[in-house]
Amino acid sequence: MIRTHKAGELRKEHAGQQVTLAGWVARRRDHGGVVFIDLRDASGSAQVVFREEDDAHGLRGEYCVKVVGEVRIRPEGNANPELPTGEIEVVATTVEVLSEAAPLPFPIEGNTEVSEEARLRYRYLDIRRASVANAMRIRSKATYLANEVMNEHGFVYVETPTLTRSTPEGARDFLVPVRLQPGNWYALPQSPQLFKQLLQVGGLERYYQLAKCYRDEDLRADRQPEFTQIDVEMSFVDQEDVIGIGEALIGRIWKEILGYEIPTPLPRMTYADAMARYGSDKPDLRFGQELVDVTEFFKDTTFRVFQADYVGAVVMPGGASQTRKELDGWQDWAKSRGARGLAYVLVQQDGTLGGPVAKNLSAQESEGLAGFVEAKPGDAIFFAAGARNASRDLLGAARLEIGRRCGLIDESQWSFLWVVDAPMFEEDGEGGWTAVHHPFTGPKPEWADNFQDHPGEALAYAYDMVCNGMEIGGGSIRIHRAEMQQRVFDVLGISKEEAESKFGFLLEAFKYGPPPHGGIAYGWDRICMLLAGGESIRDVIAFPKTASGFDPLTGAPTPITVDQRKEAGVDAKPKAEA
Repeated sequence: MIRTHKAGELRKEHAGQQVTLAGWVARRRDHGGVVFIDLRDASGSAQVVFREEDDAHGLRGEYCVKVVGEVRIRPEGNANPELPTGEIEVVATTVEVLSEAAPLPFPIEGNTEVSEEARLRYRYLDIRRASVANAMRIRSKATYLANEVMNEHGFVYVETPTLTRSTPEGARDFLVPVRLQPGNWYALPQSPQLFKQLLQVGGLERYYQLAKCYRDEDLRADRQPEFTQIDVEMSFVDQEDVIGIGEALIGRIWKEILGYEIPTPLPRMTYADAMARYGSDKPDLRFGQELVDVTEFFKDTTFRVFQADYVGAVVMPGGASQTRKELDGWQDWAKSRGARGLAYVLVQQDGTLGGPVAKNLSAQESEGLAGFVEAKPGDAIFFAAGARNASRDLLGAARLEIGRRCGLIDESQWSFLWVVDAPMFEEDGEGGWTAVHHPFTGPKPEWADNFQDHPGEALAYAYDMVCNGMEIGGGSIRIHRAEMQQRVFDVLGISKEEAESKFGFLLEAFKYGPPPHGGIAYGWDRICMLLAGGESIRDVIAFPKTASGFDPLTGAPTPITVDQRKEAGVDAKPKAEA
């Protein structure tokens, strides 16, 4: 080994020992002929003292060096209690520059704001920063823990293909040309869904893997075209069994990494209740401000805007004190989400109502509104009216925005729950139906025989784990009977020919005694982001891409040459099947 000790592990009990350290120059300080540097390696940093200027001549930030010296206790008054190595320093006798560093594009040390593009362009330097390196280590520890938990529960780790055929997962596939079969293409998997079900047909009974998934989605702030999930599938189980494994996995990770004991069993909320109370299927329960259905309250209103199928409200504490500019800003905010605006009423200190909507209300409505929605003097009441789902979605987003602007969210709190009983189907906007989860999600037992007759009411045997307003995992009990699967296809308008073309290999496998099975997948990047206290999943991915899917480090994606295009058979027409 080049070194005898790690810099961050030196303590006062090492005083008097001769040590050899190797790492990077994190900081340099010159004090009248005495030079101090902080030498950093993966374990932390230690202060190194050079008595002769010549010994430290030319050392600059991020030079990679080897230092030989003696550990001593720092002089009285010079200890730094903020550092694990703050009681000692290394008095250098020799220093060797292992490699020099060019001028840095941004500071490694300190809390200097650096643009994300610069950080990702020089990600290898960004990883030297303590916060980023810590996030990588948290992710690593969480991965080891996940493997331990799954092994303890008898799961088999199986890697499924990343070159496969296109399957229906709700997003576009990334496609890969096949040189040996011009005109034919692989698809990168959006998830291992079909393969993990095949593993259940194969009798493994308990499967999991840390799976790479790929989805060619439109630009979204906190999505990556490639991401990781913990994928789980089990045979001969019901919802309770899968939920139990999920709670064991997440509970162990939070306890070991954050020292937080998740109270289990976790609370459960139906999808319908979550949408009605919070306007979201992933409600953040760290604060109140629940939505209020005021449709019945305004059933006789003469205000045309509120003569709608649904009218809902949410209260903003202290919102009546907002300036006109701030209130207008809410309209811009609503329009940015595709809404026409956000109606509001201001509750004055004397209890009267103000704002543009107030003058359209009857005396009875004005007198009873604040009490009905539990608004106090000084509060603002925001409204959405129209189609139920769209209105609740707008109010749910407004609730979260109110929570952020008013500081209502307790950032120190962890709020976990299961959202269950989601709909099986939703309207596709073209007079048909689409699966809320995927076509292989089974119905709740009470809907098993007649979901096809009431697709708008049928409930799925599905469950999502939510943490602090984010969905971190979701799954379902799958369909394993061919006749039920065909009824789902009929509702979705998928013909037998189309089903055979898209996933015939799964349907073929289901002819050979498939077991009842179900599973769940956890968004691993999002879980690690929560553990590390990050704001984006990019914070816990070693080499992430921007929101547009661009990689500033490598410059990918890039055009291909004419020769590459020809060799890969991009423009070739597939040979007709024999």
